[in-house]
Amino acid sequence: MDPRSEVLLRQPDFFQGSLLLTGLPADDLMGKLPNAHGWSWHAGDRAALDARFPDRTHFGVHAPDQSFDAAVLFLPKAKDLTDYLLNALASRLAGRELFLVGEKRAGIEAAARQLSPFGRARKLDSARHCQLWQVTVENAPQAVPLESLAKHFDVPAGDTPLNVISLPGVFSHGRLDRGSALLLENLDRLPGGHVLDFGCGAGVLGAAVKRRYPDSQVTLLDVDAFATASSLLTLAANGLEADVLTGDGIDAAPSHLDVILTNPPFHTGVHTDYAASENLLRKAREHLKKGGELRLVANSFLRYQPIIEQHLGPCATMAEGQGFRIYRAKKA
Repeated sequence: MDPRSEVLLRQPDFFQGSLLLTGLPADDLMGKLPNAHGWSWHAGDRAALDARFPDRTHFGVHAPDQSFDAAVLFLPKAKDLTDYLLNALASRLAGRELFLVGEKRAGIEAAARQLSPFGRARKLDSARHCQLWQVTVENAPQAVPLESLAKHFDVPAGDTPLNVISLPGVFSHGRLDRGSALLLENLDRLPGGHVLDFGCGAGVLGAAVKRRYPDSQVTLLDVDAFATASSLLTLAANGLEADVLTGDGIDAAPSHLDVILTNPPFHTGVHTDYAASENLLRKAREHLKKGGELRLVANSFLRYQPIIEQHLGPCATMAEGQGFRIYRAKKA
């Protein structure tokens, strides 16, 4: 059981009515709270919850339509995403209870101050290195449209800059990260055919490939619904068409790919997590055609090259700079 869930279950009297658990972990919490429903934007968590608690989890970037007596937000990593989610919940909870739970090392104490516009917040519990806060929503805000919180920035891409649109919570929100910048500089001689942008974020790489190689079929894939929503906005802003999938890692990708292009994620919340990237490297050959290419950018300190060579084939360093390396390997 996630420690944040354990803290909730220490205060069961607050959570017996109709309850929305927002950003909940994929544990047994809903089994302990039979009147609770979930709201998730992580495809892996959603699949795990659906398997155990069918029809009790809403998926996407917007809150479910139904009414609830109370809502709990499990503190996300990004402050701007916390702001959006608290606003979305509080706008539906006039006179009712809103709870915020999170780990101390994730900044729950500071995040609790984001409850103050809605009413007087109080700390209900502190245990398992977590805190649980509560506010009665006396000042219900107007719901802020998600797209109004998007950040726009331009990326060099040939004669016309690429307009990138990112939503709260998306990796490198509002700016081009150094790894993706290096990969954009090294798109020469990319094989034609079907290209996958794995861990697409706001769609920078996928959109740039479609702009530069318009005859290629491009698919963008991410586990996070805010990321794929951003990718759709980026493609539309640039008049580009590509397939966008929200799925749990490389297992959700198409087969018979000519290229997997990726700046893979290796952080989840406050914890370092290489699972999605290592799973990609182990299974890339299952999704690539014979002779298909993996082109990956990563921090130089991450030892991906031996894993690539173990599972795919000989791996070369294509370029490096500013603490990043691009690895290239082909399926034998």
